[in-house]
Amino acid sequence: MKEKQSIINKESEHDEYETDYLNNYFGNLNLSSDEPDWNIMILQAMKFKEFQDCKALLEMLEDIDYVRKYKFSLETKFDEMVDWLLTKKLETSTRPIPAYASDNQKINLLELYLVVKREGGHRNVTENNLWVVVAKDMGFKYQDGEFMRLMYAMYLEVLVYYYKFKTTQQKVTTKRQRRV
Repeated sequence: MKEKQSIINKESEHDEYETDYLNNYFGNLNLSSDEPDWNIMILQAMKFKEFQDCKALLEMLEDIDYVRKYKFSLETKFDEMVDWLLTKKLETSTRPIPAYASDNQKINLLELYLVVKREGGHRNVTENNLWVVVAKDMGFKYQDGEFMRLMYAMYLEVLVYYYKFKTTQQKVTTKRQRRV
């Protein structure tokens, strides 16, 4: 019985020491909100000069917690990416960024991309008539569903297609290089 009590006391002392030490250590680190947020700095520094840059941003969007935390910065950068793809890569000048609905309500392209992706992609949304759901999830009216489909087709469908094409092309190239 004494042995058991001795072990319990030692564990208790260890826990107290550990707690005091860790609290003291982390209390002395002087962490503040003045520290730079590297994620924001990376997003701000990101430039679109080739499709690999687009691919990097799209891969960042796979982490939903990251998207939630940096949504404002990502929205701006996503618009820049779409603008680069349409104007520089595809040489299209007829699609203004940012996109607006007829009632002058801004269409958040990042949100449109994420909602459609969450619902299973363009094909699934179209086959299951979910464009009204997409519109409602984005703060529009149900009757704006067809307009959301049109906006997705005009701004994002080529981006998603090109991303899938380039990703597949890269996998094939990598596979061929391994054979050689």
